[in-house]
Amino acid sequence: MVDIKTSGYKVRQYAFPTKRYCQTLDLKNDPQLIEEYVKRHSNEEHWDVIRQGLRKVGILEMEIYLLDNRLFMIVETKMDFDWSEAFIELADMPKQKEWEEYMSIFQNVQSGITSGQKWKLMDRIFRIYE
Repeated sequence: MVDIKTSGYKVRQYAFPTKRYCQTLDLKNDPQLIEEYVKRHSNEEHWDVIRQGLRKVGILEMEIYLLDNRLFMIVETKMDFDWSEAFIELADMPKQKEWEEYMSIFQNVQSGITSGQKWKLMDRIFRIYE
């Protein structure tokens, strides 16, 4: 069996330039809650309407990684993507508020805040390419 963590994750290539945003968020440090959070993000349980909303605001790809109770999210977009506008639009989409409440029971955040408020954008401090 191949260990995907050590063999690497496939990345989609686009025929146009893209940009990347990186974010972090902590889950409550409870193994059962973390297991349930992962389950709710599985293909079988994740709400398709949320995926549709992400695509509608211009998100090409979104990946979430987990280490202990720390989440790391990578968001890829076209170069003309406007982060602030997209997350204002996303917050008003049907079911988005319900999804955020549904997820907040697992997350180490205040209840009732939007995705754009609870996920914290990270600073890139190193890169190997120019």
